[in-house]
Amino acid sequence: MSRSKLVIIGNGMAGVKCVEEIIALEPDTYEVVIYGNEPRPNYNRIMLSKVLQGEHSLQDIIINDWTWYAEHHIRLCTGETVHRIDTRGKYIETESGLKETYDVLILATGSSPFIPPIPGIDKERVMSFRTIDDCTRMSDYSKTYRKAAVIGGGLLGLEAARGLLHLGMEAVVVHNAPYIMNRQLDQKAASMLQQELEGQGMSFLLAKNTQKITGRSQAQGLLFTDGSKLEAQVVIVAVGIRPNVDLARRSGIATNRAIMVDDYMCTSVPDIYAVGECAEHRGISYGLVAPLYEQGKVLARTLCGQETPEYKGSIPYSQLKVSGVDVFSAGEISGEGMQTAIQHLDGIQGTYKKVLMQAGKVRGAILFGDTTEGTALLGLVQRGADVAELAPREGAPDPAEMAAAALPAQETVCACNNVTKAAIMKAIQEQGLETADQVKEQTKASGSCGGCRPMVAALLKHTHNLKNNGGTGVVATPDKPAPMPVCSCTDLGHAELKEILADIDVLETGLSEISLILQKLGWGSEHGCSVCRPVIHYYLQVSGGTMVVRELEGHSEIQVRWDDQIPLSSYARDARGLAAQFRASWIGAAMPSPVNVGVAPGPGSLVSALVQDIGLLASPAGWEIYAGGHAEHPVKQGGLIGVAETEVQAATLASACLQWYRQTAWYDEPLWAWTERLGFMSIRETMLDDQLQKELAATLQADI
Repeated sequence: MSRSKLVIIGNGMAGVKCVEEIIALEPDTYEVVIYGNEPRPNYNRIMLSKVLQGEHSLQDIIINDWTWYAEHHIRLCTGETVHRIDTRGKYIETESGLKETYDVLILATGSSPFIPPIPGIDKERVMSFRTIDDCTRMSDYSKTYRKAAVIGGGLLGLEAARGLLHLGMEAVVVHNAPYIMNRQLDQKAASMLQQELEGQGMSFLLAKNTQKITGRSQAQGLLFTDGSKLEAQVVIVAVGIRPNVDLARRSGIATNRAIMVDDYMCTSVPDIYAVGECAEHRGISYGLVAPLYEQGKVLARTLCGQETPEYKGSIPYSQLKVSGVDVFSAGEISGEGMQTAIQHLDGIQGTYKKVLMQAGKVRGAILFGDTTEGTALLGLVQRGADVAELAPREGAPDPAEMAAAALPAQETVCACNNVTKAAIMKAIQEQGLETADQVKEQTKASGSCGGCRPMVAALLKHTHNLKNNGGTGVVATPDKPAPMPVCSCTDLGHAELKEILADIDVLETGLSEISLILQKLGWGSEHGCSVCRPVIHYYLQVSGGTMVVRELEGHSEIQVRWDDQIPLSSYARDARGLAAQFRASWIGAAMPSPVNVGVAPGPGSLVSALVQDIGLLASPAGWEIYAGGHAEHPVKQGGLIGVAETEVQAATLASACLQWYRQTAWYDEPLWAWTERLGFMSIRETMLDDQLQKELAATLQADI
C-alpha cells in the first residue's frame, strides 16, 4: 500500500517535532520530505547563545543528526529555499528549480529577526543573532574589534551580549524601555538581573532610542534621539522576530501577522497546515518552544487520524538561565486590575518571588535566583487557580510534585535535548538515580539551558515517593472551595444552575410555569424569591429555552452614548451612525446587567471609549473596540478587544462581545467583573476567531 507524501517546509524545531510525534504514533503512514534553507540538520536554536559563550559546541546542540533522518527514511533537502507553492497542482518549487509534489504540506517556516528601519542598519558589521552562521560571524569580528553594542534588552539581546563578553569584547546593551526584559520581569527582578550582569562586565544604556548607526560604509557607533552617542565597531540587532509569511501570502494562503490557522493547525487551503513561529492561532503567534511543541503534537495526531483535543492556545512562560542566573516568568505580569498576591525579596540570597492575581485568581508569577517553585506556579497560572491555593497548608502535598504527577508520560520535559517524563522516570527507577545531577548525566535532561531542572527535581521526588508508597501514584489535590449559592432557596451556584437549565427544554418537558421548574430543581421555596426568579428566567432565555410566561425579564437596559459636541467631521458622522445602529439593533436585548456603550469620534471626545462596558473609538485605521471599562467605582480601564476597518466589522465585533457576555456571564454580573473572571486575554482570543465572532453576532440578532 502506497504512503501519502508529507512535505515539510522548514527544518526547525517546530516542524521536526511534529514529524517526531508522527513517527511515534504512525511511523508507516507518510513518506516524509523536509526542506530546510540551512546546510545542516535540525539543531536547537535556543542554545546558540551557549555556543557563542563557549559552553557547547555545534555538535552539542544538534537535535537530530544525519543518521536520524536516514533511520526513519526521511529525505532531507538542505540549503534549499522554497519560493513557490502551487496549491492547485499540489507541488512546491525551490529557488534552485527543484519541484516536489505533496499530498499534505506543513509550513514550518519559522521567523526572521525584525530589522527596525534605522538609518545605517545596512552597514557592514551590523548583524542579527539568529543562526549558527551569525555565531561564526560574531566570533570572527571579535578577533579584530573590541567595542560592541547590542540593540535590544530582551532575552536574546542579553544572551548575545554575554557571548560577546566571552569572546573578549566590550558589550553595551541599548534598550528603549526603562528596564531590561520588561516583557517577562517587573522592575525589581530586572534591576537584580542587571546588577548581576554588570558584575559580569556588561554595560547598559536604558530608555535610549537609536536615531541612526554612524559610519560611512561600516558601523562606527550609535547616535541616539537625545543627541548622545556611543562608539561601537560591531552592532548586534536583537529587538524581536517577524514570522516568515511571504511564501504563504504569495501562494494565496490567508495570513495576518502570521499564517492563520484553526484549532487543528489547518490553514485556509485544504491539506496545508502551519505550525510554529510562522503560525497565528486566535490572533496570537508564539515565539517560545513550549507552545510550538504543543501545536506540533495536536497537528501530528490530526494528520494520523487520531482524536485529539483542539489547540486552545498557551500560557506564555519562560524558565531559563540568563547568563548563569535562574529566571522564571509565567502568565500576565502587568495590566489593568492586576494585584500582587505574594512578594518576597531575600537580598542576602539574591532571590525574588512575586505572584500576581486578578479578581482573586492567580494570573502571573516571577521568580529570580531560585526557580524551584516554577513548575507549581505555572500550573496555578494555567488553571487560573484561586489565590487561596497559594497559602501553605499543613500536610498538603508538594505543588511541584503534583505538577510532575499530572504531566503526561510522553510530555517533553527537556525541550533542549528532547527528553520525556517517561524517559526520566525510567532512568531513575532502573539506575537508582538519587540526584538531579545524576539524572542530567544519564538522560541529558537539564544539561543545556537548565530551565527544566525544577521539573527534573520534582520528577525525582515523585518517582521515589511512588516507590516508597508501593507504586500507587496517588497524589492528593487541594479541595476546591464550594460555589456561592444563587440565593437562600438553593445550594446551587450560578455555574451549576445555568448548566442544568441549559438542558431543560421547556416545551418538551411541559415545564411552562416557573413553579414547575423550581419543583424539578428541588427548590427550597415553591415560588422562589425576588433574587432567584429573574436569574432562572434569564438563564433559560440565553440558553435557548422557551420564555416562561408572565415572569421577570433580564436586564434590558443598554445605554448607547456618542459625543454630539464635536463638529460633524467624517469620523463624527460615522460615530453618530454607528451609535444609532446600535440603539436600533440592540434595543430589548436581555443582558445579565445594565450595559453602557460609548462611541467616540476621536481621542478628544467627551465620551471616553476606555471607561465603557463596550467602547468604540474612531481612528485613522478604522475603529478600535474596547471592553471591560467602568466609569464609576471601581474605575476600570477597558482593554482593546480588536481593530476593525469598517463600521460593519466594528458592529460585528461589538455584537459578538455582547453575545459572549450574555452567554457566559452570571446574572447581575457587570461586564467589567465578567471580564476579570474570564480573563481579558481569553475573551480577546475568543473574539478574534472570525467564524465564532460572526456566529455570536448573528445569535444576538436572532435573540432580539
